[in-house]
Amino acid sequence: MNEPTVRPTRYDVTCLPPDDINTHSYTITVEYRGHDRWAVLDGPYALDANGDADYEPRPSERDDEWLATHRFDLDTALAIAKKAAPLMTVNGQTVEQALAFIASRA
Repeated sequence: MNEPTVRPTRYDVTCLPPDDINTHSYTITVEYRGHDRWAVLDGPYALDANGDADYEPRPSERDDEWLATHRFDLDTALAIAKKAAPLMTVNGQTVEQALAFIASRA
């Protein structure tokens, strides 16, 4: 019988505390896409190397050029996510404002 394989396929990158109710909204994900390539995602948007968001098309509509600018090795993908996470704005509220609100409730 074959042993099960266990491997990470997603990383969450956020500046908010992991147990805060709004953390999921302020999270960039880094998700495995096969062939040692990772996507950096803000919801339905894929980030490029500059952190610019582009709606991620369906797999059948992704050409080689798009994939070359939106898929990375893991270290690069995590670096892009770490750079983008502090710059997030959700419903007009920045990460800094969200953290201040969290601190005010403590």
